[in-house]
Amino acid sequence: MSATGLRLGLLLGLLRAARTGTAGAGGTCRAPVRWAFPTAAARCEGSRCHLCTDVSQSVTYKELKDLLHSKTIVLIDVREVWELKDHGRIPGSINIPLAEVAEALQMNPSDFKDKYHQAMPSKSDSIVFSCLAGVRSKQALATALSLGFKSAQHYPGGWQEWTSSEFPPKKH
Repeated sequence: MSATGLRLGLLLGLLRAARTGTAGAGGTCRAPVRWAFPTAAARCEGSRCHLCTDVSQSVTYKELKDLLHSKTIVLIDVREVWELKDHGRIPGSINIPLAEVAEALQMNPSDFKDKYHQAMPSKSDSIVFSCLAGVRSKQALATALSLGFKSAQHYPGGWQEWTSSEFPPKKH
């Protein structure tokens, strides 16, 4: 089946899932797909695609704060370098722009350390991806899952939620 056929099958599966309220087999499979649809992974057999979602793939602001405090995760900010310079970053995060995520997660560990100044996460490490508002981090999550990083998650609130939670507007 061609890539276009797979995408069409995935789209039809999305429409079926939306109509029937289902999302594949139990909503927990993580199929390795290279082109990864940004909102779900998919397992395609012939002309049938099964959508796979996992509710534990995202973390809340409070969960992220706790994970950062306990130092049990690698937080990867997938925004562009200029965005971090202009707007700031979540303390403790490392910057790997979205376009570099797939390559970075497949690098030689010493090359990764040289480029990103931190040890490369293993496939069993807990990784959380963040961005501005959760769109690019979800794409990075799909990429990581497709590469076998089983404990990857994303922070859908992103930098926008982080700053509004860390620095709430003052009441006059």
